[in-house]
Amino acid sequence: MSIGDTELNGLRATVLESVVDSVETLLPIGCVPGVLGDADYDLSSPDYYFNSYAHFGIHEEMLKDEVRTTAYMRAIVDNAHLFRGKVVLDVGCGTGILSMFAARAGARKVFAVDFAKIVDQAKEIVRDNRLDHIVEVLEGKVEDIVLPGFDKVDIIVSEWMGYFLFYESMLGSVIVARDRFLKPGGIMFPDVARLYICGIEDAQYKSQKIDFWENVYGFDMSCIKSIAMTEPLVDVVDAAQIVTDIVEVLTIDMNIIRTEELTFSVPFRLRAEKSDFCHAVVAFFDVDFARCHRKVTISTSPLSRATHWKQTVFYLDEAVPIDVGDLVTGSLAVRPSTKNHRDLDIAIRYMYHMDDRSGGTTLRYRLR
Repeated sequence: MSIGDTELNGLRATVLESVVDSVETLLPIGCVPGVLGDADYDLSSPDYYFNSYAHFGIHEEMLKDEVRTTAYMRAIVDNAHLFRGKVVLDVGCGTGILSMFAARAGARKVFAVDFAKIVDQAKEIVRDNRLDHIVEVLEGKVEDIVLPGFDKVDIIVSEWMGYFLFYESMLGSVIVARDRFLKPGGIMFPDVARLYICGIEDAQYKSQKIDFWENVYGFDMSCIKSIAMTEPLVDVVDAAQIVTDIVEVLTIDMNIIRTEELTFSVPFRLRAEKSDFCHAVVAFFDVDFARCHRKVTISTSPLSRATHWKQTVFYLDEAVPIDVGDLVTGSLAVRPSTKNHRDLDIAIRYMYHMDDRSGGTTLRYRLR
């Protein structure tokens, strides 16, 4: 089976000989999550996203993520030749740490933008560090703001990545900021993102998290099991649990990706590397700062040091028996939820055909 690359503007998918299932087939408008039958419910609200980032705990978690924060510091401060004398826009600035890195690297002006009330503390932090002559904190959405005294910027920095790369849909705002404010030839930090998947054995933990509902202190609560299966689990995966190869399913070029491309369907082909059972598909991502003198990469792989993004686990409806060399093929589809665009509707269609067994189906999840 041959594998080639197809360019889809800012989104590049790995294309196999088999025809990929369309988003409309896997995630029709109005569909509900379902792994063990349909399980639709909604406890979130569009305001929750910005409200959550007004709380300090989430910023503490991100700042203490040394993989994340050190990578941004290295990408910015160690590449002062890119920032010296430049105008920088920090999208979703939070506490302002990336803006202050840019100021330390020699930027002449930095606009730090956030719609969450953390901007009040960001302004104080910038003042306390005597950088308020460079860093200007603006409260608002990048879709609406005006940059005082400037029409364009030289560099956009943002830590926009969420669980499963796309959760919380902040990437759409970064695209808007790029199209509104970035000069021709300007720099996106980071500028490349890649999404990967693999299969894992996870019988014990799946039993603890999912089968638990069948008998809770002697009571049958299995009605919750079907809901629990539709919610991807964000957790650290032990590399020893991986039973297939790791495949890249998507590459994003931040310089040209378009908002409409955030709804997509891509094929995958996983090859078994162990004789075992595959209980789940795991997704994770890398991002590159490719414009640095020496490229800086943040990896959320199970093979790398853990980050606050961890990995995202999608439990299958069955334990798929695999032997070394067996193939599990299918499609992965993603679209922002029609109920709350910060949530993600995700579908996995998988198929396996071994000598003595075959199977597969379409499973739908909601990351919220």
